[in-house]
Amino acid sequence: MHRYRLALFVCLPLALVLPLPSALAGSDPQDAFWEALSSLCGQAHAGRLVSYDEDMDAGWLPETLSMHVRHCEDDRIQIPLFVGDDRSRTWVLTRLDDGLRLKHDHRLEDGSEDSMTWYGGHTTDPGRSWRQAFPVDDYSRALFHAGGLDGSIENIWYIEVVPGSHFAYGLTRTGRHLRVEFDLNETIDTPAPAWGHD
Repeated sequence: MHRYRLALFVCLPLALVLPLPSALAGSDPQDAFWEALSSLCGQAHAGRLVSYDEDMDAGWLPETLSMHVRHCEDDRIQIPLFVGDDRSRTWVLTRLDDGLRLKHDHRLEDGSEDSMTWYGGHTTDPGRSWRQAFPVDDYSRALFHAGGLDGSIENIWYIEVVPGSHFAYGLTRTGRHLRVEFDLNETIDTPAPAWGHD
């Protein structure tokens, strides 16, 4: 009995001082996600398609993929995506009082906005510290419907940030999963700005 009491006496203080997992410690997963994403600011990384549709994504398959965490503010981060020489795409993440928002800023080569731009989604739950999902928002549903892209009204985009491992961007819906992964273990030379963002 004395030996049992001594073990409790020794182990209890250790349990009190050891760090708890983030979920138990009460940290906000979106705060941790934003901090991890912000830590990449200024870095550029090469990527590869790991899930795709051979027909829908045919234009991406032969191209070199890269991304650049180019512009960071406390509540806004811009990440251009480059598909070969095509610099039309920029992911724009915004931190709001009610969660995180992802928008796709699409530009033409002259810098003007594409007709299909500023679509995206908004988080509906706290997500995880390494992964946030963005179900399609009402603006985007209307834009897709008007453009004859009714299949896209089910879109859910996601972004993963695992420092020391990878950054991933994905799109899911019924019958569709696009996923691009970027290696965070190696940086590449800073690319030219995305179109319209000189």
